[in-house]
Amino acid sequence: MTDEKKIEEEVLENIENMKKAEVASEEAIEKERKKSIFKKVVKQESKEEEYLLGWRRCLADFENYKKRQQESAKNIGGYIKEDLLLQIIPVIDNFHSATEHIPEEQKNVPWVTGIMYIQKQLEDVLKENGVTEISVKVGDEFDPNLHEAVASSQDVVNGEQEEKKELKNKIKKVVLKGYELSEKVIRAARVIVE
Repeated sequence: MTDEKKIEEEVLENIENMKKAEVASEEAIEKERKKSIFKKVVKQESKEEEYLLGWRRCLADFENYKKRQQESAKNIGGYIKEDLLLQIIPVIDNFHSATEHIPEEQKNVPWVTGIMYIQKQLEDVLKENGVTEISVKVGDEFDPNLHEAVASSQDVVNGEQEEKKELKNKIKKVVLKGYELSEKVIRAARVIVE
């Protein structure tokens, strides 16, 4: 009996070990299943985060695109405005040239008053659009940022310029007025320099 009992104990022990192994196996399977599910969840969250970041980048790119388009439209509008104003300025120059030569006795004649009124309207259009005249007077210092020298009053002898030891660099005469648009020189004042 001892052998039989021993065998029976071994069988029971084997059964118990098998049950433990089965439980351990089921736990291992469950643990692996949970790991797999966790990995899938992490992978899915990673994809979701990637998609969210991509969407945010796309949204930021679109906002930047809209800002660039608005800036571009504003710049184009500015260029068109500047071009139009540059076309009006020579007309005003012609009015100034014409009205400077009106004899004193005809300044109150109705047609001259009308011409002066048209000149004033054009000047007002420039002012309303932010164009200001560059202030230039005879005797001012020449500034290449604001002035364009169209001639020099240096003496010319036998086709050669005499060299002067000291250049005065002063404005002797204003030939054409200069204009600025929002502190940007759109036409330099044309001057004769000493």
